Amino acid sequence: MNVRVQLFAGARQAAGRGLIELQLAEEATIGELRRRLAAEIPPMAGLLQRSMFAIDAEFVDDRQEIPAGADVACIPPVSGG
Repeated sequence: MNVRVQLFAGARQAAGRGLIELQLAEEATIGELRRRLAAEIPPMAGLLQRSMFAIDAEFVDDRQEIPAGADVACIPPVSGG
């Protein structure tokens, strides 16, 4: 299935773009997506370990399957002052 992932903050900067599209197997999980992103975009690898993911605006863990057509977001930790 085709998965579109919106990237925010440091993830967007590391990838050099705000949206990534990947082909994943049906019933792929967030954990599989996390590993695939790290392999495809090495500058994101360290950041992905600390990033949260959301499906359709709800935070999910790595075991969550990604439904077809879902909105997926990668939200790295942010800091401010």
